[in-house]
Amino acid sequence: MSTLLKINASLFSNQGQSSQLADRFVAAWQAHHAGTTVVTRDLAAEPVPHLDGARFMSFLTKPEERSAEQQAVVAYSDALIAELREADIVVIGLPMYNFGIPSTLKAYFDHVARAGVTFRYTADGPEGLLKGKKAVVFATRGGRYAGTPLDTQTEFVRNFLGFVGITDVEFVYAEGLAISPDAKTAALTQAQRTIERLAA
Repeated sequence: MSTLLKINASLFSNQGQSSQLADRFVAAWQAHHAGTTVVTRDLAAEPVPHLDGARFMSFLTKPEERSAEQQAVVAYSDALIAELREADIVVIGLPMYNFGIPSTLKAYFDHVARAGVTFRYTADGPEGLLKGKKAVVFATRGGRYAGTPLDTQTEFVRNFLGFVGITDVEFVYAEGLAISPDAKTAALTQAQRTIERLAA
């Protein structure tokens, strides 16, 4: 049995196009991989607090010196990390907002990137500690940006996942969704074909 973690980053929760594509992938994956356990992390329904100085200092403070409030902050981060560590495959629904990733996803990343926990610094550079996982990212955009300087998402997400050890990353794009009904239909149809290929 395997575990799949689905992360919805859309402001519209499971109604967002990226979330719906992620859901289709999960359904197709389950059809081909019986017994898969699915865990959903919806960043609209349950937003991760944005990182501030107090939360960051909670991570840096020695365990025996943490206040009760700091312990709660670390425990919350630990729970997010445990969820990610237990997953064999990570599926991210990733809309583009103003040329970047949703701030809620950045907040999530900030809480799962912990030195000595999900990565460590070595003489040869940083080493990710969450190895052996696959990630599939469903990137939805109103316009067409893949392969252009305006696509700041792809390398950022790929680099972050690689930083914590997840290097097998596949991006599925559905672009031009706001250009016209025909463009939207074509993009979603192509994404569905890719879903069927990846889930088999």
